[in-house]
Amino acid sequence: MKLIRAIAKRELVSYFTSPVAYVFLVIFLLLAGFFTFTAGSFFERGEASLAAFFGWHPWLYLVLVPAAGMRLWSEERRSGTLELLLTLPVAPWQAIVAKFLASWIFLAVALALTFPAVLTVNVLGEPDNGMIFAGYFGSLLLAGAYLAITCMTSAMTRNQVVAFIVSVLLCLFLILAGFNPVTDLMVRWASPALVDTVAAFSVVTHFDNFQRGVIDLRDFAYFASVIGFALFATGVIIRGHRSG
Repeated sequence: MKLIRAIAKRELVSYFTSPVAYVFLVIFLLLAGFFTFTAGSFFERGEASLAAFFGWHPWLYLVLVPAAGMRLWSEERRSGTLELLLTLPVAPWQAIVAKFLASWIFLAVALALTFPAVLTVNVLGEPDNGMIFAGYFGSLLLAGAYLAITCMTSAMTRNQVVAFIVSVLLCLFLILAGFNPVTDLMVRWASPALVDTVAAFSVVTHFDNFQRGVIDLRDFAYFASVIGFALFATGVIIRGHRSG
């Protein structure tokens, strides 16, 4: 755990010593505010809830999370420091977990900075803060799933742009698998069982429950499985680089 903490601390410090991180935070907060209060018609809804805020997160994270995580391993490969890292007395899984946790903490900080939305809705009405908490918890898991996928694609290539594009495409698939227009189209030619199976792989299907204030163990297990599988695949790729 000491090695994981040390690597995670180094990665986290590298985020906040770069102006890119602050640009990311500003863009994230501006887009979150725009989608909540303008595109989400927050005031026109006439209800004390953050449904307009959380409803856009799968799409908001689709670009921003891969942008934040595309450098995780591709930069190490491009600069040649990956070989140096793998020669140190650090197991690949320790480096993978540490770098993932550092980036996840950075995203958690970005999410925490949206607290004015919570204050606003509490000032204007009497929201269900338990539902809001569940939404934030689900949003953090959603960001973690996208980040783990980005970690995997970043390990595949030394080109950050390629890692970004592949990550966006994979995350988009996980959205569209349960997106209502897509499932409505599938119902016309596929059996309900097949539609439900495909939808079960979607982040939207599982994130919707968190938005409604329901913390279901099955939804938690889904996000944990996506994160675990993507990080395991990252380990396989990194070990392949080591043996190569």
